[in-house]
Amino acid sequence: MQPSVTTTIDRDLCNGCGLCVRVCPAKTLSMEDGKAVASGSYSMACGHCEAVCPQGAIRVTALDNPFLLTTVEVDNRWLPFGDDDTGQLVRLMRSRRSCRNYSTRQVNRDILEDLVRIGTTAPSGTNSQLWTFTILAERPQVKLLGEYTALFFKDLNRLAAKPWARLFSKFFGNDALGRYFHKHYKTVQEGLSLWEEKGKDTLFHGATAAILVGAAPGASCPAEDALLASQNILLAAHSMGLGSCMIGFAVEAVNREKRIRKLLNIPIEEKIYSVIALGHPAEKYQHPALRKKVTPRYPEL
Repeated sequence: MQPSVTTTIDRDLCNGCGLCVRVCPAKTLSMEDGKAVASGSYSMACGHCEAVCPQGAIRVTALDNPFLLTTVEVDNRWLPFGDDDTGQLVRLMRSRRSCRNYSTRQVNRDILEDLVRIGTTAPSGTNSQLWTFTILAERPQVKLLGEYTALFFKDLNRLAAKPWARLFSKFFGNDALGRYFHKHYKTVQEGLSLWEEKGKDTLFHGATAAILVGAAPGASCPAEDALLASQNILLAAHSMGLGSCMIGFAVEAVNREKRIRKLLNIPIEEKIYSVIALGHPAEKYQHPALRKKVTPRYPEL
């Protein structure tokens, strides 16, 4: 929640329709003498009131306005419910793939910053908007993160290979090390060997940029917030001509290795929930991929 109310209402413009009061989730607004007023003690700063006002009488000063991108022209008009091409939206969702082949061409910094702004259009719990975004704009930076991530997993593999360590973890660590050994040890070891012996990047696959999405303390749903923003970035990246891939191993390394956090200037109290590799794709598909059949559940209540 926002610590203070930043909603202002022009009484001369307000026509008393009450729509803003109806859509306000925090009960920040009320009607007095036929006009809307900011009477609450806190605000979620969601902007619903400003967006719904037909008179343009409301402004939430805590919010940046208007929403502008550098590399894309944005239509700032509200899109009514059902007034879009759902088929094309689904086509975009189905066409986006996890890219593991990139060209050496760098990604423009303006595009990376626009992707971050697009990420912030996602919903967040109680509208906290406590996302954090760390941009690695050049291939050497991505490669350095890959090197530190490799060092982290090299140490982890060395520990996981010890039977006594796995036994200790089984009794005192919920068998986390044992599960890692059986599920990931071999694959990680192969990736480390390829990295060290042939310089083959099996982690970022040659991506020339990356965005780390995290959350600052205080968010009510930090993981959900960060992952929703990440999905926005993934879809927007495809529409802007970029390939993308979520790098789960890097997330684990960043959150557990102090050297990486120091390298990237990430505060200790901040948690990273996704690392998105980005770059100009060196692959092309002929058809969208299919998905496993899903069977929804309908509970009989």
